[in-house]
Amino acid sequence: MSAAEHHHRIDYLEFNVASIAACKAFFGEAFGWTFQDYGPDYCEFRDGRLCGGFAHASPRPGGALVVLASTALEDSLAKVEAAGGRICHPIFSFPGGRRFHFLDPDGYEWAVWSAS
Repeated sequence: MSAAEHHHRIDYLEFNVASIAACKAFFGEAFGWTFQDYGPDYCEFRDGRLCGGFAHASPRPGGALVVLASTALEDSLAKVEAAGGRICHPIFSFPGGRRFHFLDPDGYEWAVWSAS
């Protein structure tokens, strides 16, 4: 898939979990997922098609954090704001790129990320 085809598509899911080790054990055994640790509080999972992450934090209502891909992060942030989204975490760097989080009109938290 080209970068343009990837732009603004669901790209990643993150779950806040009480125990990364327990999630790795469960999803590895039940579904054969593989994992890549990024420090003690984060691990990426791979199901063979989609990647996501387990973050060691209090599980939050609403389930997974849906992460969209962007080829122009600042432009995506501006479009989210123009459409009425509320930025709850401005652009920040993380291992793998940069991202921001926003709340949609119903209060659901989403994220948008870019590799650069």
